[in-house]
Amino acid sequence: MRNWFNALTRGETASSREEEGVGNNGRHGKFVVFRAGESYDARDRGPNRKSVTNPRMNALMIRFLKTIAALALLSAWPASTLLGQSSQASSIAAPPAPPSTSAELAAAAERVAQMERTLADWPDLAKYRAADAALPTPEPSEKRVVFMGDSITEIWRSVDPQFFSAHPSYIDRGISGQTTPQMLIRFRQDVIALRPAVVVILAGTNDIAENTGPTTLEEIEGNLESMAELARASGIRVVLSSVLPALDYPWHPGLHPAPKIAALNSWMKGYCAKEGCVYLDYFSAMADARKGLPAALSRDGVHPNHAGFAIMDPLAEKAIAQALAQK
Repeated sequence: MRNWFNALTRGETASSREEEGVGNNGRHGKFVVFRAGESYDARDRGPNRKSVTNPRMNALMIRFLKTIAALALLSAWPASTLLGQSSQASSIAAPPAPPSTSAELAAAAERVAQMERTLADWPDLAKYRAADAALPTPEPSEKRVVFMGDSITEIWRSVDPQFFSAHPSYIDRGISGQTTPQMLIRFRQDVIALRPAVVVILAGTNDIAENTGPTTLEEIEGNLESMAELARASGIRVVLSSVLPALDYPWHPGLHPAPKIAALNSWMKGYCAKEGCVYLDYFSAMADARKGLPAALSRDGVHPNHAGFAIMDPLAEKAIAQALAQK
C-alpha cells in the first residue's frame, strides 16, 4: 500500500499483480503486489512474466495532477482577483504589500512571537513560573487571595493599581486572551501551589469569543466546575465571578455574545447556590439597558476602565469577605 501511495505522490500510476511468497502471517500463497507505472497480465503465470504499461491510468493520473496544480494556484491567487472588481486593473491586483513601516514590522514581529510562544506553551505556564517560585509560603495569619482570570484580571493591576497595593495579600494571576481550558491547566501552578485562602475566578468571555476555537457552554461550565473542585479539594474557598457584559468582541465581531453570557452567569449562580461557593455578580452592577458594557465603564465594550474597576473593587472585597467567613 505504501508503494502505491508513493507512486501517486510522484505522479505515477499504480497497479497490482499476484506473486508467490510468504506473508506477514508466515503462510505461503499468492499475494497482491503494487508497482508504480505498470500493470501485469494475469494470464502470464511463467517465471519471466512481463509488465505492460497502462496508458489509461497514466492519462487519468496526469489529469489528476493538473487539477491539483490548478487548485494550488487558485489558493495562492489574491482574493480580490478571484472575486472580481469593477475595474479591469483590480482583476490583476497584486497580493497585499508586506509591512513597510517600523510600527507595522514591530506589530507583525510581535504576532509571530506570540504564536511561537503559544505553540511552545499553550497555557502560558512560563508567565508566572518565576513569580510563583519566589512567592513565600503565606503566614498562618495571612489570608492570601489569588485572582485567576484573563486580560480583565491582568490589566486590573495597571488600570487600578491601588486596589492591589491596598491589599498585599491579593495576587493577580490573569493572562490576556486566555480561555477556561488554559486556566484549568495552569490552575495547580498558579493557584493551588500558592496556598491561598480564597481564589476569585473570572473567566469565560474569551471562550465565548472563541479565542481557542468554537466551544459550548457545557464545556465552559465543566472547566469552571473542575477549577472549583480542585480548589475545594485543596482547602481553598471559591468565588465564581460573573462574566462582564459585552455586546460584541472587537477582535471577533458578529458573535452576539450577550445571550451566552447571560446563560453562563445563570449557571454559575445556580452552581454556587448548590455547591456553597460565592457568586460574585459584576454583571448586574455594570450592564446597560442593552446588556452591554457602557462607554462610561469601558473603552472597547469588553475591558473595564478605571471607572469600571471602581465598581468591581468593593464587590470583589465583599465576596472575598463572604468566602472567608464560610466554615
